[in-house]
Amino acid sequence: MDIAHGLRTPTTGSTRATGWPLLLRGLTWGTVLATVAGLYLALVYAGTDTTQGDVQRIFYIHMPAFFGAFVGFAAGVVGGVAYLRTRNPKWDTLAVAGIEVGFTLALINLVTGMIWARPIWNTWWTWDPRLTASAVMTLTYAAYFMLRNGIENVETRRRFASVYGALAIVTVVITIAVIRIRPDTIHPAVIGPNPQNAQGSFAGSSTMGVTLGVNMLVWGLLVPLTLIWHRIRLHDFADHAAALKSAFLEK
Repeated sequence: MDIAHGLRTPTTGSTRATGWPLLLRGLTWGTVLATVAGLYLALVYAGTDTTQGDVQRIFYIHMPAFFGAFVGFAAGVVGGVAYLRTRNPKWDTLAVAGIEVGFTLALINLVTGMIWARPIWNTWWTWDPRLTASAVMTLTYAAYFMLRNGIENVETRRRFASVYGALAIVTVVITIAVIRIRPDTIHPAVIGPNPQNAQGSFAGSSTMGVTLGVNMLVWGLLVPLTLIWHRIRLHDFADHAAALKSAFLEK
């Protein structure tokens, strides 16, 4: 599925229909239904953790949202590198859409983590290596939007943003790896052995595993892909409207 294919921009002069493509319509409805099913599993089906209680259920959104953010940021790398190679604006649009979606999901990851930490760690925030890395990652991508808004020349903006987006993925890799390389982190590991200082670990069960797996598919794949595709189309229509306005004013 090439969600950047057929992207319409004023500079290319290509055309596209205004209605939703059949595949996008199916993906959207599938994502909505899967999200509802994932929430049902998280809130009803999964057993209550004997240690943390119901607050543990937030992990079914917290963890998958991070991997959804990774998908979005990876799309930013693909779009940015492809733009630098081809100078085709459609790839820059893919990069922007991916990073916007990734940034949103990263914020969801941070907020849900803070909600979980308040009853478990008795604080909304602590400068734990994993939390600090997540905050740095999110702020790094917030700076991406500041960079784009601060450069008026279109080609220069696309070129600088492409390079920045490709380099910023390093912060995502560090955030993933820090829990394995820093022994002083108190952040628990949902998958694999916990760090020795982890606080807030919970015992998994078959229902928890199914619930986490479904929500990983939903928030880690379906949600970012669907939102990226819709964001590309929105950007496309905005560019088309701007071109029509410019043509009208020139008459």
